[in-house]
Amino acid sequence: MSEVTAVFAPDGALSKALPGFQPRPAQLEMAEAITRLKTAGEQLVVEAETGTGKTFAYLAPALLRSGKVIISTGTRNLQEQLFHRDLPQLREVLAPRKVAALLKGRSNYLCLNRLEQTIRYPGEVDGDALTHLQLIRDWANRTKTGDLGELSELPEDTQVLARVTSTIDNCLGRECPQYEDCYLVQARKEALEADIVVVNHHLFCADLVLKDTGFGELIPAADLIVFDEAHQLPDIASQYFSETVSTRMIVELCKDLQLLYRTEVRDARSLSQIADQLERSARDLRLTFAVDPERGNWRDASAAEQTGVAIQRLADMLQRALDICRNLLGRSKDLDQCYERLDLINKRWSVLQATQVTGYSYWFETTPRHLSVHRTPLSVAEPFGRQLDAQEARWVFTSATLTVNGSFNFFNQRLGLGQHQHQLHSLILDSPFNFSEQALLCLPRYLPEPHAREMGPALVALVEDVVAANHGGTFVLFTSHRMLQLVAKALNQDTDRLILVQGELSKRELLSQFVAAENAVLLGTSSFWEGVDVRGDALRCVIIDKLPFSSPDEPLLQSRVEDCRMRGEDPFATIQIPQAVIAMKQGAGRLVRDVHDRGVLIICDNRMVTKHYGQTFLASLPPMQRTRSLQQALEFLRKET
Repeated sequence: MSEVTAVFAPDGALSKALPGFQPRPAQLEMAEAITRLKTAGEQLVVEAETGTGKTFAYLAPALLRSGKVIISTGTRNLQEQLFHRDLPQLREVLAPRKVAALLKGRSNYLCLNRLEQTIRYPGEVDGDALTHLQLIRDWANRTKTGDLGELSELPEDTQVLARVTSTIDNCLGRECPQYEDCYLVQARKEALEADIVVVNHHLFCADLVLKDTGFGELIPAADLIVFDEAHQLPDIASQYFSETVSTRMIVELCKDLQLLYRTEVRDARSLSQIADQLERSARDLRLTFAVDPERGNWRDASAAEQTGVAIQRLADMLQRALDICRNLLGRSKDLDQCYERLDLINKRWSVLQATQVTGYSYWFETTPRHLSVHRTPLSVAEPFGRQLDAQEARWVFTSATLTVNGSFNFFNQRLGLGQHQHQLHSLILDSPFNFSEQALLCLPRYLPEPHAREMGPALVALVEDVVAANHGGTFVLFTSHRMLQLVAKALNQDTDRLILVQGELSKRELLSQFVAAENAVLLGTSSFWEGVDVRGDALRCVIIDKLPFSSPDEPLLQSRVEDCRMRGEDPFATIQIPQAVIAMKQGAGRLVRDVHDRGVLIICDNRMVTKHYGQTFLASLPPMQRTRSLQQALEFLRKET
């Protein structure tokens, strides 16, 4: 019996670490497949459905092998769970001497230098932000890690966070007077010395592309790199291979320049004047767009006369600010660093105006106060694949949702896996749950077409019927905020159940209240389609309003569709259906999370039956009982478990 096989035996290490552990063949199969990766560059892609126990399946071989291991997750929640719960449980019985480290992105760590500056010169900090600053100041005196995640009472969207954390642009590095005490530096040092480092995809990709996260020395040293929640990786990677400029970035730089004028270069009045003009030109550019937040094609938007004038004015102001800062170089380390930030923004702004370059999507996004402009590569397969080639590690990509109709092609092609003679292995592990007994899939008859006006009232009536029949909890997952709000308004008037709506509270608080109530109704969009684990009667029904196709006016999707057509391929079959299938599998995966769970999945979209591609969706879902009768689904829900 091999070392890793022994771990999963009935009397093995896992049974000692986990009370009630039951051996699962799929879990052992995955662990053994990882152990068999012997050659640098080998790649393993594993779809491990809910219940297979994939976390321990990769942690066991990671702890048993010699050499450094990096584990990357898609969400901060899983990163915390891995480091604080799962990894210590197994490490204690398998490799107690191995050292593990948790490493987050720089925006998660308090910057002592910027905190000191903000306390000394608070500027526009007032009201709630001043209260939040005092919270941070008190906590700073007792924290050992500087990880802002410890401050659970601090709102995630507080404006003061940007003032007390650093970015790659404003960090002074070794020139910082607080460098020796820097929490980020300490976290990186611990990661360098650790045997196992737990990171997230954003951090990994930032290092791969920007060499910013400080474990640039870590990746080449890694023997094994595991990506959990790997279905998120292609989209996250594309963000980091993008060029981006935002008005927020410019406004924050201008505030730093004004602070320098008031403290270190008081005679340089021209610095204050240009900072004021540059900030105004950034805000003026945002004002040429609609008040309500939107996303769109930057090529089209920049062609509008008013926007074009504002773009040129911003370019002129950036150049003028560069000239003024250049004349002040050497007078202040902070000012020298601001000059470098300004130079980088100016170069990126020039790149974003060269919209005739092919192979990229040029798009913009607005918030109520800011505008960000992006140039994103249509495919990250070539640059990401090149990075894989450059490392000596073995690679594991795993998630519950990687295949479309039993094939990994869509996922592999997006990341450039299996290229350049690297051995690519794949494994599909079915869930141990008995879906045919535990779950029912309902595709109700007689519903209006998904985009018909009558669909709103019909969906409200269906949800009300389900809630009345269901003695447990109900998730209603939407593809649009408009439909969510319509249903929420009606339910609040017509039912006495607890109705929880995404956006009204934090995700963590919504889930906490949902589980506690045991029969609540939670209405959510994209962020509740994945990464949510509710077991037992607290969640007995998941309703999905329609197939989760990306909006056709999504600029990045439009560019990929156009590029696909130019290659002579069918973009609907090649891009849109696979993306929607993986999203659907994530939503459906919320229902059965435990061997004792029972529930109903209701998909309110006739296209599952009337369109030929409906079969692709059905083939990718777990083997539940199926019905077209809503009454049968309601009867299933009425039964006591």
